[in-house]
Amino acid sequence: MSNMLEDERFDGMLLNFAQQCQGIEPLLDTLFSFMRRKTDFFRSGDDEKAKNMVLKMLEKHQSLADKTNAQKKKLSADAEAAAQKRKAAAKAKREAARAKAATTPPPPPAPVAPVVPVKKPEDDKENKDGNDDDDDDKEPPPPGNGGIMPWGVWTQQLADLELKIPMKAGTKAKQLVVDIRKQSIKVGLKGQPPALEGELHKKVIVDDCFWTLEDAPGDLGEKEIVIALQKEDKQMWWKNVIVGDPEINTQKVQPENSKLSELDGETRMTVEKMMYDQRQKAMGKPTADEQGKQDVLEKFMKSHPEMDFSKAKFS
Repeated sequence: MSNMLEDERFDGMLLNFAQQCQGIEPLLDTLFSFMRRKTDFFRSGDDEKAKNMVLKMLEKHQSLADKTNAQKKKLSADAEAAAQKRKAAAKAKREAARAKAATTPPPPPAPVAPVVPVKKPEDDKENKDGNDDDDDDKEPPPPGNGGIMPWGVWTQQLADLELKIPMKAGTKAKQLVVDIRKQSIKVGLKGQPPALEGELHKKVIVDDCFWTLEDAPGDLGEKEIVIALQKEDKQMWWKNVIVGDPEINTQKVQPENSKLSELDGETRMTVEKMMYDQRQKAMGKPTADEQGKQDVLEKFMKSHPEMDFSKAKFS
């Protein structure tokens, strides 16, 4: 410790000296010029002794520098290994949470009593306006059941969402602020305006949400924050992540078949029913519920042949 303090006592003066020289070679040239003009270093008559003295000092400080660099590399490697270990653990925990969420059975749907629909006169106008929905059927499915936002990209499955927020090269995890709450989120760099902030579309399970800082695709060395949000309501497709962001058409979502096979029977039936209804609507055909109502109505009409339905209007 005393040697270090002894070495550092001239640092202020020497830093000022080095800044004025503007380079290592000018610095050494000025130092040897001083020794030539103001000391007897070059007047001893023994050139070999002077060279050996300079080489001895060079070798001493080269050895110290090599030792310091080796220590720094080891600390850097240890820190990188610890970061990779934390990243792998977080990813494994996130995958475990997804698997657990996928196998959790949903609450049983409430029974719906059959209703005989009766068309009202004022429904005529609604039917005309309803033709505008045909344009929605021409929309392509949202990519990844999510979208591309100014802050990044988001995708979703029935049980969770994944957000990817780009960061500049060299970003470290300790520089980030990631605050996930039940129905709000804030993400960005410390001391700077957040890249993402606002009220979430729906509530999340905070204890099951995770984030990691990963390498972004490409060779530019950029980073991205990957956030996994676990939905509280695992039977609801989100229209957006942040309230006020552009909304997607949730009627166009396309659950992956590989993921459907991982769901329990009841949840899988619910998802497949949603997909069936979407296909029926795209072809201009009745959904499962609408077909059920039509079947009930036909049975009712057959059971009451004495009633005249010729002037009745049904929807």
